[in-house]
Formats: sequence, C-alpha cells, structure tokens
Amino acid sequence: MSGILYFVPTPVGNLEDMTFRAVNVLKEVDYILCEDTRTSGILLKHFEISKPLKSYHLHNEHQATEKVIIDLKNGQNIAIITDAGTPGISDPGYLLGKAGADHQIEMICLPGATAFVPALVVSGLPNNEFLFAGFLPQKKGRQTKLKQLAEEKKTIVLYESPHKINTTLEQIKEFFGEETKVSLSREISKKFEETKRGTINELIEFSKSKTLKGEIVLIVNNSI
Repeated sequence: MSGILYFVPTPVGNLEDMTFRAVNVLKEVDYILCEDTRTSGILLKHFEISKPLKSYHLHNEHQATEKVIIDLKNGQNIAIITDAGTPGISDPGYLLGKAGADHQIEMICLPGATAFVPALVVSGLPNNEFLFAGFLPQKKGRQTKLKQLAEEKKTIVLYESPHKINTTLEQIKEFFGEETKVSLSREISKKFEETKRGTINELIEFSKSKTLKGEIVLIVNNSI
C-alpha cells in the first residue's frame, strides 16, 4: 500500500503561525523534503521534530522526484516543506504534485501560511476575483507578460525581491498606466511588517525614498 505525500506550509515570518497539525504531521512522517536543510533544521529544532531531512529544491527536483515516488510506492509517508509558505506556490512542489497525481499517490495539502493571502486581504483592492501571477519572468518574456497582465480586469498578485522592486514598479506604471492602484506589503508576519497603499506614482515615490527589505507582495488593479 502506497504512503501519503503531505504538503506542509511553514511560517512566512512568526513561528507561532505554525499549526498544531503541521507539527504533528512532520513528527509522524518517515522523512521530510526541504529546500535548505539548514533553514528547515532551525524550524524543526524549535518544534522538537526529529526526522531525516532531504534536499528538494529547484536544482534537483527533477531527479529527486523519481526517488520520492518510489519511496511513496513502498509505503513511506513523506512531507515536503519549503523555507517559508506553502510548497508549490512560487516554490518547489509542483513537479512532485504532478508526479503524485500521475502515479495515483494519495496527497494531502495542509492549510496554512502563504504570503499573498494576508497582502491581498489588507490591500483594500477587490479580492472577490484575483489572478496570482507570482514572480514575473526575469528577462525573456517579461514585457510580454506585463502587456498580458495589463489587459486583466481582475486584481493581480505579484511577488518581487527588494533589489528589483523599483524597476518593477516603473514597469507597472509603463504598462498599466498612471491611474493604477497598488498595495505593497513586505515582511509579512515579521516584526517590521509594513503595507503601503496608493497610486502607482505614490508607490514609486515610497519605494525610492527608503531601502526596502524582505520579500515583497504587490497587489495591483488598474480597473477601479
């Protein structure tokens, strides 16, 4: 009988965001897949979880997936976590989920932390319908993607890194227009959590006035 593959969200900031169920699942599985064993090791130590950690990241997920499926078919229960948030959401996990579905493996994703939901809720922008776009392409296809998103009437969710935020905001202004409304959230669930809302010009001014740190979530809407 095949084992179960668990997708377990981990805190994006405050460790108290870890659920009781997530801790219990990690304590019960045979081993845990993670992006960085050092980062995840700190989390497991905090919650007194003693299980083997195996690397599973963007650079080895193709070859690692095959071995994980074999272990699952042999009856092992396995959890996958990332450095922060829900596996598969702009993080490793999709390939494993696809392989699990292809091989009819039982899969359970626990509800829990993900960065874009809090940012969307406090943005003040329409959230009855939204499009999660994650990270924009680094180079090739970036402008094409921006043109495509600019035609979208739904609220758009983007992830961005601090050193690219000024460029991305300028590009949003270029492709979406000066009337675009934006909410920028950073350091979600951490000590210096901050959200800034306004027009794209106001957000550009804000971003250039200080050095932003931490992962950033942008909520964008040019239809209101």
